[in-house]
Amino acid sequence: MAVLHFKGRSPPPPGLAVVHGLFAASGLVILLVAVIQAHLGGAPLAALGLLILAALGGFGLLSFHLRRRALSGGLLVGHALLAVAGFVVLLISALLLAH
Repeated sequence: MAVLHFKGRSPPPPGLAVVHGLFAASGLVILLVAVIQAHLGGAPLAALGLLILAALGGFGLLSFHLRRRALSGGLLVGHALLAVAGFVVLLISALLLAH
């Protein structure tokens, strides 16, 4: 969706944005439950924090969309960077916990 934005086709199609949000929210809830039930700290908890911040950025982008305002490029980049950082931290912690 960021590619669409920077190609001048913003905001993204509503269906794509909804699917993205539903998958992201589902993954965030699953991670939250896992962190709470397994009493995880460290990297998994840090990943959860990064992903929660990314979700807040996503809600910010949604507010732009709902108000029919141009999406903020900075917020979009921040949202994406936080989400990728959270995913990478989670992936590394999962790989380390598996060994």
